[in-house]
Amino acid sequence: MLGPRCFSTRTGKDSMGIFDKIKDVTNMVTGGGARVTLEYDPPTGFPGDSLSVRVTATSTGGQVKSGGVFVDLQAVERVQMPRGTVSGQESAVQTSHTTFNQEFRIAPAFTLAPNETREFEGVVRLPSNVEPTFSGRYTQHTWSIRGRVEATGNDPDSGFQPFRMGSNG
Repeated sequence: MLGPRCFSTRTGKDSMGIFDKIKDVTNMVTGGGARVTLEYDPPTGFPGDSLSVRVTATSTGGQVKSGGVFVDLQAVERVQMPRGTVSGQESAVQTSHTTFNQEFRIAPAFTLAPNETREFEGVVRLPSNVEPTFSGRYTQHTWSIRGRVEATGNDPDSGFQPFRMGSNG
């Protein structure tokens, strides 16, 4: 993995009144202390390849003490069979199974000052022995990716975005 690159801008003024402290506690619980976005390239990955990522974190007003920046990659297989698909099947069947779930550290611990924006770039090596994205009549295997800033309480994150995993075969 390449070393993290960090870019920083700071705007606004520091202030810490009672309402700011309440807001800080609320943000800790909800993950609202920072706005996080994720960009990645290429849009379709292949097992064993590398994915360039950029995570941007912007403080929503207060200071954010972070344990690091991570990219989370997960894959989930879902099965949905309507009632009567198989002889004797009296009800619909819906189930899911997480087939892959891993976090990749992109940057070490840092502190995001009030109203500051930082960008972190890195490379994620995709696993080599995984199933590709697919969609069938009753099953689908989907991949998703998100950027996350580790913080006390609920981690601010970009939300999971669809990611297409191709096949080498």
